[in-house]
Amino acid sequence: MNEAKAQLNDYRQSPRKVRVVADAVRGKKVEDALNILTFIPKRAGLPLKKLIASAYVNAGKVEGLIIKEIKVDTGPTLYRRRPRSRGMANPIRKRTSHVSVVLALKK
Repeated sequence: MNEAKAQLNDYRQSPRKVRVVADAVRGKKVEDALNILTFIPKRAGLPLKKLIASAYVNAGKVEGLIIKEIKVDTGPTLYRRRPRSRGMANPIRKRTSHVSVVLALKK
């Protein structure tokens, strides 16, 4: 077992907000990361916890795994319009994220 991977595609939160949570667990042991994500007061905490747990199960629940790489990329943006006065409209950009995680044994 060299690496275990998992992906979360089209998560409906902006990548900028998800990266804050991803940075908190990058390079940590899987057990510690799951514990941190349980108590982090951000909306992205639960989906990232589920993603890391999925990668952990993909690895066969091997002890001593660390989060080698966690990457948050921009997904497709949903464009909407907000009505304004005098017949105008302002754009609303609903951003999405692609998150990928790679677990590996500590060297």
